[in-house]
Amino acid sequence: MSWNWEQPGWPNFTWDGARLRKAEERFLLSSGMFAGTVRHLGPEEQEQLTIEAMSLEAMTTSAIEGEILDRASVQSSIRRQLGLADDRRRAKPAEQGIAEMMVHLYRTFAEPLTEETLFEWHRMVALGLTGLKDIGRYRTTTEAMQVVSGALHAPKVYFEAPPSAKVPGEMARFVKWFNKTSPEGAAPLPALTRAGIAHLYFESIHPFEDGNGRIGRAISEKALAQSVRQPTLTALAATILIRRKEYYRALERANKSNHVTPWLGWFAEIALEAQNRTEAQVQFLLDKTKLLDGLRGTLNPRQEKGLLRMLREGPEGFKGGLSAGNYMTITGASPATATRDLAGLVEKKALSRVGQLRHARYELSIGLRPVQPVRIDKDGNLS
Repeated sequence: MSWNWEQPGWPNFTWDGARLRKAEERFLLSSGMFAGTVRHLGPEEQEQLTIEAMSLEAMTTSAIEGEILDRASVQSSIRRQLGLADDRRRAKPAEQGIAEMMVHLYRTFAEPLTEETLFEWHRMVALGLTGLKDIGRYRTTTEAMQVVSGALHAPKVYFEAPPSAKVPGEMARFVKWFNKTSPEGAAPLPALTRAGIAHLYFESIHPFEDGNGRIGRAISEKALAQSVRQPTLTALAATILIRRKEYYRALERANKSNHVTPWLGWFAEIALEAQNRTEAQVQFLLDKTKLLDGLRGTLNPRQEKGLLRMLREGPEGFKGGLSAGNYMTITGASPATATRDLAGLVEKKALSRVGQLRHARYELSIGLRPVQPVRIDKDGNLS
């Protein structure tokens, strides 16, 4: 079996553009509507949306690689990087590094991609990685760069990247391709097509010793942002995390062929679902602001703490609903106090109750917006 980079014609990918046409149109249309909605937010709401969207991507792009970060620390780091007031919370190196990369991506999305940008991103990502030899430069190891799983005596190789000696040449060609296919380039490509190919192309080279997944997803975000000429704040990594098994299967299949229509179809589904997730977050933010404004000055500190904790879960809500036991854990309230507090939140129409006695669960009174998967059939129709 040969890998895609070993095959004739690499890296001249081929695909069926007709299958992606409706998805491309939907992405651009939704991007315009999203931009219009954001423009109607107040400065404080826009700031909150930016911080929440960037921190969600920072946390989820790390979680895809099995690294769990502290949300509050990530948000504090992002605020600090943006020059906004923060709580001076101490952040671990991994949290600081990924926050720096997200802010850099947000600020420089319109600039051409350079190898120095990639090296800078790798230095940021490497703050959370240990035991690396090559930091801020391409890998130099003479051993094969493989993605494997299974027992040590019988490993399964899912992918093998080009030898390290070939990486500088491959990456010079990749960077040239990325800039050439931008909206201002000599051979522009549609948004989803370019972002999907960019991710697969980069991951196929796997140029760094570690951190390739995080940087590859940032490259896709940069491509999408350039296509709509503004930071997208698209929940791409958050959606990939939900579909993580599908993500790795799709990459594994795509690494064996330079005909990439199946991969691009899958990537387009994820990007559109991510866009829907971001739109749901904006509507939830508007509802949240209205709810809190209406409750201002009417809640005790425990009720406020419990409600804010529920709101943190975003438009898909507190999984399984909030129980009295959850409330006691969050606020430190006694059983009797929790009962009174929750009844008060229901009376103020902040929460609604489902079930009785020990089966009672509490949901936010504002409408939740679970995001459904997007599917593209063989004819390019969306569902």
